[in-house]
Amino acid sequence: MAEELHELHEQAEEGAHHPSLAPVTVTMAILAVLVAAVSLLGHRAHTEELLLQTKATDQWAYYQAKDIRRRSYELFLDELSVFSLQGTEEVAKIKEKYSKEVERYRDQQKDIEAEAKKAEEEVTVQQRRANRFDLGEVMLEAALVICSITLLTRKRFFWGLGLVLGIAGLAIGAAGLLIH
Repeated sequence: MAEELHELHEQAEEGAHHPSLAPVTVTMAILAVLVAAVSLLGHRAHTEELLLQTKATDQWAYYQAKDIRRRSYELFLDELSVFSLQGTEEVAKIKEKYSKEVERYRDQQKDIEAEAKKAEEEVTVQQRRANRFDLGEVMLEAALVICSITLLTRKRFFWGLGLVLGIAGLAIGAAGLLIH
């Protein structure tokens, strides 16, 4: 621990002799903050994506449950048609009741299907947002590393390249905020 503190102190003294490196260190600090922010947005987008995927899956399970119930009523109606006492008023009432149930379940399935498809569309949007945030994070991290090469080589080319990558990463990350 003492060695690390001594090394940091030496680097700080060396940096004082090279004031031209001050913009590089400020740039690196800004890039580090941007990496953290874009990383946080990416994690939240992935979490939202998972929640929406679960919601879509639940809707499709609900749809299947309604479909099974509707099909059991249809089967019951078919059995009544085959085994019933034809022409009795009681059988006609039962058939009518179950026919209405079949239609009710069919209508409910349409609503459930629409909700499930909407949830799937929201998942796709969140995937696109998360992908933008992830790519922006990678670009910002690369920019931070390339800027740090400037401290080792004292060549401003790396600082410029880091700035370009940082701006690109910021733009890509910001594009994730625009996706709705």
